[in-house]
Amino acid sequence: MIHLGKINTLEIIREAVQGLYIADEDGNEVLLPNRYVPENFKIWEKIEVFVYLDNEERLVATTDKPYIQLNDFALLRCNQITDYGAFLDWGLVKELFCPFKEQAFKMKPGGWYLVYCYLDEKTNRLVASSKTNRFLDNKTLTVNEFDEVDLIVSHPSEIGMNVIVNKTHAGLIYKDAIFKDLSVGDKLKGIVKKIRPGNKLDITLGQIGYRNIEPNAELIMHELHDNSGFLNLTDKSDPEDIKAQLQMSKKNFKKAVGTLYKQHLIEIKSDGIYLV
Repeated sequence: MIHLGKINTLEIIREAVQGLYIADEDGNEVLLPNRYVPENFKIWEKIEVFVYLDNEERLVATTDKPYIQLNDFALLRCNQITDYGAFLDWGLVKELFCPFKEQAFKMKPGGWYLVYCYLDEKTNRLVASSKTNRFLDNKTLTVNEFDEVDLIVSHPSEIGMNVIVNKTHAGLIYKDAIFKDLSVGDKLKGIVKKIRPGNKLDITLGQIGYRNIEPNAELIMHELHDNSGFLNLTDKSDPEDIKAQLQMSKKNFKKAVGTLYKQHLIEIKSDGIYLV
């Protein structure tokens, strides 16, 4: 089967005036125009191509690699605005269309926008949408607390930065957990810090494998967030006070605090521990 909007590995079956005809295992054919034909090729050898629709709505293949594929997210530049919508640069000759109704905010030429590429069922065309939240689903989660996840920075909010988790779920990094500049479209790694009621995902940019290195450190971070960023405990605190608040020994407490301090996640003062 030839997959529209995806990279396909197809077999060269014959040469024609207009280019090469390539096909899948079922014999479905698509044209690779002359401008994309490699200098050296052999009939029956396989070639990787991206398949989309040309200006006449016909399937066509290209060896150019697009910046975005079907059911994926990417930061794209708006090239032009017409009476119908915006046209985005996705690395191919034919630009990617984003209708006005799919624009979270009115796009402008030269602007960069995080979009999702989907297949319009009515027109069978690949289309972009900057209303990315509607393509995310937190009803059934595919992640657990402390899982390492792939993130795409989506958009800022008053309390932090919204992120796309594993290209599937919506998540949030709180302001007090952001320790470097983040821009819309950035791709990075993170950890599911907490799953709140309603399957809301709190994400941290802490060290990968953090929980395995120091599980008590994560517990202290939870307590700090739940107590407005402050705990009245220090390495001089009574062991019973530490046990009462955190259910851990003083030895484990000091080790966890040391880990968080090295990560620049907390400040240690005479009256207690503060989130940075």
